[in-house]
Amino acid sequence: MLPDPMPYLANLEDPRRETKNKLHNLGDIVMIVLCAVLSGIEDWVGMEEFAEEKEDWLRTFLALPNGIPSHDTLSDVFGRLNPKAFADAFQCWVRAALPSLSGQQVCLDGKTLRGSREGDKAVHLMSAFAAEARWVLAQQAVGEKTNEITAIPDLLSMLDIQGALISIDAMGCQKAITQTIVAAQADYVLALKDNHALLCEDVRLWLDTENAQSRLPIHETIDKSHGRIEIRRYSLSTQIDWLTQKPDWAGLQAVGRVESTRIIGDKTSVEHRYYLCSFTDLSRFAKGVRQHWAIENSQHWVLDVQFGEDANRARTDHSAENLALMRRMALNLLRNNGPTKDSLKRRKLRACLNDNYRFKLLFGTEAT
Repeated sequence: MLPDPMPYLANLEDPRRETKNKLHNLGDIVMIVLCAVLSGIEDWVGMEEFAEEKEDWLRTFLALPNGIPSHDTLSDVFGRLNPKAFADAFQCWVRAALPSLSGQQVCLDGKTLRGSREGDKAVHLMSAFAAEARWVLAQQAVGEKTNEITAIPDLLSMLDIQGALISIDAMGCQKAITQTIVAAQADYVLALKDNHALLCEDVRLWLDTENAQSRLPIHETIDKSHGRIEIRRYSLSTQIDWLTQKPDWAGLQAVGRVESTRIIGDKTSVEHRYYLCSFTDLSRFAKGVRQHWAIENSQHWVLDVQFGEDANRARTDHSAENLALMRRMALNLLRNNGPTKDSLKRRKLRACLNDNYRFKLLFGTEAT
């Protein structure tokens, strides 16, 4: 189970000046927001109302010297809170429960917070997600004048990825990123598309020809659901000494292809995707490609549907980024400290209604 988050949040630097108008402890404010988000509350006004209703319960572990902070105070403090310091505290908390990523698949992907958009600017975040554990590991904002390519090395530097498998979509298929991963003694599987046009064309021609002549082993999976059949055929070629670009990609050992055939009623579509790999195991390649979708299905989609992330209009200063990280903290708690038989929707409802259940999600034990 994830540990009590309070000690990891206790050392956050308070962004407010020490004046007579500073009525509420930073730790109290942060925990109120976490409890509210854990209970399905998505806006500042709702968080204030939730805290007022649950004030007696909150006082069992918070000081609340001047009662419940207003929604304006919650919004202002989260807007000014240092997002890097908050992200560091989040990582220390996760690392205490998952100290090693060796053997884990770490999926990296970006997500735009659409509700944070002002004009043509919106907060864009890179996340690291442990596929097997289904934990959010880290979050990194993409600067206004940069992109995911520059943010990915920063995100990787936050993690001890030794022994892990790193999966990234085509944006992260960069020579410098493979060097970072290999230097950290990790493996990678990177989607290859036309942002490397010549390399992609060489790999495509080679793998299509090898498959057409049945010279490669095939790993096949079949999924059936909701009237849809999807057949995936994975192949991996380790004979790539002919590839002139090979020396430019650190650790490159194989190139892979996925042929995905989708049948819906009387309609059939076929798609081919191509990858660069630092390992040669076909079954590991198939699993790694498939599990990369966990960050979309188990994180991004859940945050939008269960936590209303895209609809949230927090925009002031750092509030969008900090509130996004709080959602990921709540998601980790709901997933790992709650009963596995319940859906996330049911866990959030129980957290909203049941003080003892909410306490157990937060602290891993029953209230005394």
